[in-house]
Amino acid sequence: MNKGNIKTEIIVKEQKISVLRIDNKEFISLTDLARYADNEEPRLPIRDWMRSKEVISYLGLWESIHNDKFKGGEFDTLKMKLEATLLKCLLKNG
Repeated sequence: MNKGNIKTEIIVKEQKISVLRIDNKEFISLTDLARYADNEEPRLPIRDWMRSKEVISYLGLWESIHNDKFKGGEFDTLKMKLEATLLKCLLKNG
């Protein structure tokens, strides 16, 4: 870890959450947050969260704001395919 980086923890609902500060920007551990939902397999809540339509839309918006090389048209095509796949899964599992 770089000298200027600061690693600390916060306690939320008796759960330790790692926080890393890099150049005055703080990053919170998603894995630590997910352990609140599933302590044994925190990857599962993260996987489910990353599949949600709202998160996919948010990621596209974030990229369009912060990434000059972001290809919105390609993202929209990908987003439509993902939404179609999610809908098929919902209908199938009903």
